[in-house]
Amino acid sequence: MDRAAWRLLGAALAAPLDSLFGEAAPRIHPVRLFGGLMEQLEELVWHDGVAAGAAYAAMGVGLGVLVGRVLACLRPGNGRSSLGRLTKRRLQGRELIASASAAYVSVGARALFDSARDVSVALEAGDVDSARLLVSSLVGRDTDGLGVSEIARAAVESVAENTVDAIVAPIMWTCVFGSQGALGYRAVNTLDAMVGYRNARYERFGRASARMDDAAGWAPARITAALVMLVRPKTAWAVLRCVSRDAPGHPSPNGGVAEAAFAAALGVQLGGLNRYQGKVEQRCVLGEGSKCELEDIVRSVELAQDVTRAATVLAGLAGIVWIAGASVARTADALSRRNVLENG
Repeated sequence: MDRAAWRLLGAALAAPLDSLFGEAAPRIHPVRLFGGLMEQLEELVWHDGVAAGAAYAAMGVGLGVLVGRVLACLRPGNGRSSLGRLTKRRLQGRELIASASAAYVSVGARALFDSARDVSVALEAGDVDSARLLVSSLVGRDTDGLGVSEIARAAVESVAENTVDAIVAPIMWTCVFGSQGALGYRAVNTLDAMVGYRNARYERFGRASARMDDAAGWAPARITAALVMLVRPKTAWAVLRCVSRDAPGHPSPNGGVAEAAFAAALGVQLGGLNRYQGKVEQRCVLGEGSKCELEDIVRSVELAQDVTRAATVLAGLAGIVWIAGASVARTADALSRRNVLENG
């Protein structure tokens, strides 16, 4: 039972470690290495069919879970002997280190915030062309010809959606399953980014990866909306109303929830007309506020940072309370046994 507490504490360390150290260099980043490996595997197994895509997704997620398992493969001793207690303490520390390491690899808060700020800085300098290029790394839509308001909207929508994918989801799955949950989730999300597209090549092959990502992100998206309400209590009712009313119209069951929550909390309007590879897509409008402006990019980053802090604090507090509760329970049990022996 105590291992769950160390997972919670490991999850709580993810964002601080990411803020302090940032992401590893691309050539050695585990997620990039995983992506490269899965690209090679795709060339071997690709077939225009759902079954082939499901097998591909299963292999990718299995690899992520396996690596997470390797990080925390040992089981604690029975705790009855001094050696058993020492082993248990060491392995609890291993659980903490494994969970924190896997969660740190899976969280991408600093990169997300820096990328969004770079777009804002370019717009402030009046360099719209650079801003279009920078925001293209955050979104999948065509960015050529976007004006300041549309660039700002794209950046805010990306911050909202990636607050789920790159922050809350890996923290949540680490809390639940430790290093296996963190790396398993990151594998799911990476596969969706690679093959989860509705085009000629991936319409069928990428379907399983896309559905798995929807399932893995369902709870984190709604937790994100709840955290937005927690850190922006004055807008809580507006967030709840907007998520309930507008999010179902979004093509993503999870992205719509996050974007609706951010739209209401920031008092802006998200959604609208997007272009993907020249094709126009009219998305539902989220929120009742004004159109996005340059300053809303920084405001969205500040909101995402507050959500990150809240998730971190809640995970850490849950771990501390769990450990304290277990300690009290063990002490009470020891006293009870002692009384039985003394009175027996």
